[in-house]
Amino acid sequence: MGQDRKRAMGTEAVWAGEDRLFEGNATQVPVVHSVSFGYDDMDEWMDVALGNRPGHIYSRNTNPTVSVFEEKIRVLEGGEAATSASSGMGIISNALFSLLAPGDRVVSVKDTYGGTNRMFTEFLPRVKVDVTLCDTMDHEAIEAEVARGCKILYLETPTNPTIRILDLERLSRAGKAAGATVLVDNTFATPINQNPLALGADLVLHSATKYLGGHADALGGVAVGSRELIKTVYSYREIVGNVLDPMGAYLILRGMKTLALRVERQNANALEIARFLEGHPGVERVFYPGLESHPGHGIARRQMRGFGGMLSFVARGGTYEDACRMLSRLRLAKRAANLGAVETIAGPPATTSHVECTREERAAMGIPESLIRYSVGIEDAADLMADLDRALA
Repeated sequence: MGQDRKRAMGTEAVWAGEDRLFEGNATQVPVVHSVSFGYDDMDEWMDVALGNRPGHIYSRNTNPTVSVFEEKIRVLEGGEAATSASSGMGIISNALFSLLAPGDRVVSVKDTYGGTNRMFTEFLPRVKVDVTLCDTMDHEAIEAEVARGCKILYLETPTNPTIRILDLERLSRAGKAAGATVLVDNTFATPINQNPLALGADLVLHSATKYLGGHADALGGVAVGSRELIKTVYSYREIVGNVLDPMGAYLILRGMKTLALRVERQNANALEIARFLEGHPGVERVFYPGLESHPGHGIARRQMRGFGGMLSFVARGGTYEDACRMLSRLRLAKRAANLGAVETIAGPPATTSHVECTREERAAMGIPESLIRYSVGIEDAADLMADLDRALA
């Protein structure tokens, strides 16, 4: 018999963590709501508690349903281990606080997700962690700051909401040379389009609420990396109690079975819509890495298998009020603070990605008030383009 071939992403999205029968010969992952797990044999209980044999003792620590979700994303991202939290910001904050101590230094970029940016500008400085935020597209400046020494290099690509692209291989190499741990938020790309660990990163983070779940009905966050790093993040998360609940894990798992199908459709839709918008007289500028005009297009072609379902654009007129008028005319888009779902979602950063920030802070990050973030769904692209055309007219 020949060697087992590596399974494709679409296959792993369905089967990883689920290639066995569950309790009672169930073919689907059971939702285990039990808080605790009992043992008649005290030696067995102790072995499980010490991690000497598989099992669960308390759902704040581990849970059977949650463990299947963690295994599925571990396989998709190609890491040694994974741990989850109750939301995307839950896993990001747990990762940062578990790996940093007073006196440490973080290097990142200016236009990360608004909640992450607030961690860098407000919460980490409170505990005497020094944070330097570089111009996102200035790779030389990022490398120079990293070479000065840092504990963590934190990256996000594509960025939220300006859809900028960072060269993960190049910057991970710079981080390693400086002895830094490289963290990458891969929420926008998904493991279908991009695998940061394969490009040199140490820890990859996801808001599972978005593309992984895909149906806007469950909150969750997850980190994937080496066993050593995940143990550190898990130990902190376990004590802080930032726990993904079993029902949320089940809903995300159910959504992940169609992850490859959804993302492939969203990739195709987004590229077609971005090209349409780029040629539309009512649009001033489009941000999408699949466009040849995008400054990060070359990097995206090297490190991504698809360009993603997220784009942003500025309608002519260029004011926040112009953006709001255009948004109010859309019929095939939810005006909501979410992304990555099967339905199209649109909104300005002021009420979505950077609602936590002031107008001045958004301007400092290079985010126009007139920008519209557009999360492309799985609808027919022709219908979405007709809807946009009507709203822009």
